[in-house]
Amino acid sequence: MKTICFYFTLHQPLQLKRYRFFEIGNDHYYYDDYVNEASIRRLTDVCYLPANEALLEMIRNSNGKFKVAFSISGITLEQLEQYAPEVIDSFKALANTGSVEFLAETYAHSLSSIYDEDEFQLQVKKHAQKIEMLFGKKPTTFKNTELIYSDEIGDLVAKSGYKLMLTEGAKHILGWRSPNYLYGHPYNSKLKLMTRNFKLSDDVSFRFSNWSWDQYPLTADKYIRWISEMDTKEEFVSIGMSYAALGDINSAENGIFDFMKALPYHALVNKISFATPSEIAEKSKSTEVITSPYPVSWADEEKDLSAFTGNDLQNEALQKLYSVGERVRLCNDKSLQYDWQNLQSSDHFYYMCTKHFTSGASAHFSPYESPYEAFMNYMNVLSDFLQRVEEQYPSSIDNEELNSLLKTINNQELKINKLENKLNTLKAKETVPIKPTKTPATPREKK
Repeated sequence: MKTICFYFTLHQPLQLKRYRFFEIGNDHYYYDDYVNEASIRRLTDVCYLPANEALLEMIRNSNGKFKVAFSISGITLEQLEQYAPEVIDSFKALANTGSVEFLAETYAHSLSSIYDEDEFQLQVKKHAQKIEMLFGKKPTTFKNTELIYSDEIGDLVAKSGYKLMLTEGAKHILGWRSPNYLYGHPYNSKLKLMTRNFKLSDDVSFRFSNWSWDQYPLTADKYIRWISEMDTKEEFVSIGMSYAALGDINSAENGIFDFMKALPYHALVNKISFATPSEIAEKSKSTEVITSPYPVSWADEEKDLSAFTGNDLQNEALQKLYSVGERVRLCNDKSLQYDWQNLQSSDHFYYMCTKHFTSGASAHFSPYESPYEAFMNYMNVLSDFLQRVEEQYPSSIDNEELNSLLKTINNQELKINKLENKLNTLKAKETVPIKPTKTPATPREKK
């Protein structure tokens, strides 16, 4: 019996405002609040709420047999809490069905797994805590930013306690193998790998509304038939896509929600079930080991990091950003830590990608007219951010010395707080009124 594993990614970065050179050192607020709120509200109306409603209907109509997983970045969750709390409530309703799994990822949807191992571990931990706080479920499956994976990253994820990691079914990694099996890590047997079937995923995400596609229109019956005709040895198919595929990339007018709602019926008729990633990992064994010495991702045709690190603009921005990671983590400045988190979103570097600029392939995703404009705006913001880090923690002091100084300061603050608490306690005792003691009445003298 074949099984379909659906998972969706939700990530909406905090867009930067147009930040000019003369603002460096004078303006420390970097975000376009109007654009960010408008983006969240638009996605809420066309995608998040109607898609959640459709999936909830699918779960209920199938008596819980339809199942799905979500990977929602911490930055997106924060914006939803601020601008669209009703979306959080709708995800809680989905969580309460017992048919939904929430995946772990980096909090900022960052490239920290490539550039900063300590930051990566902190973000993964912070994200898992956020998911558990909001939805009452601790993630057990890991999906990295843009499905980025390598043997080294996989080993790091396994050491963090995760037993399953999702990645791209890139041909140069799988070779002749099918993406419809679980695979093993080359030197950490604790980790299982689930590879995405990018053809079946992109059929829904990018080709559903394409009138020139030779398989247009795509119906639920046709889609399920393709899956049922796969090799009988292939037990499951992993279908992952951006949640924007439901209602944004493919509009409701094009029939995307009708297509999704019809899937459970046609699947169950053809004896095809649904499962979450962790459920598949529990019941299926790894067939063999796959090796990925260099990082892969689900971005573009190359399935590598070239969309994020493929030119000098991106590399300069990334190196300067992550050069101060240790210093930012040592500090207690909340505003610095907040900006550090948001400046790491992979989107900022994707906007700088030049390989498909002439074709306009990324125009739908970028708020800038060119990758060079994206680079200049980001570097102006980053220059101000680096100045703030330098003012608090000068580069003339090495990290070990700085760490020692900060520990001394923290210890002094703790001691001062202790003494202040003790003083307040003593003052409180002094202000308590002393109750007068009653003196025993003297007996009256007899006359």
